[in-house]
Amino acid sequence: MSDAETADANGITARYYETAEERVLEFEGERATAAIAQNREGYAMLKVRPTADGDELERYYGFDMALDHAAELLGVSPNDLPVPEAAADMGM
Repeated sequence: MSDAETADANGITARYYETAEERVLEFEGERATAAIAQNREGYAMLKVRPTADGDELERYYGFDMALDHAAELLGVSPNDLPVPEAAADMGM
């Protein structure tokens, strides 16, 4: 796993990292967690999960739609989610 890049805002911590198979963006709020994952090559649909290793809830082409779903899981506005710079290009 590569070194993680983090960002904090509005009571939410975002952590971006890469595994051998995926690019992962995890969010942790006060009451819940959410994760967005994409294949390592960065061309597949984004998978939204309740945790990084949890079951897939939905797939999206666009990063904005995946962020909307992650925000819903966290109970916040999508505008409240911090996104580390390395994760800004996720999505198709």
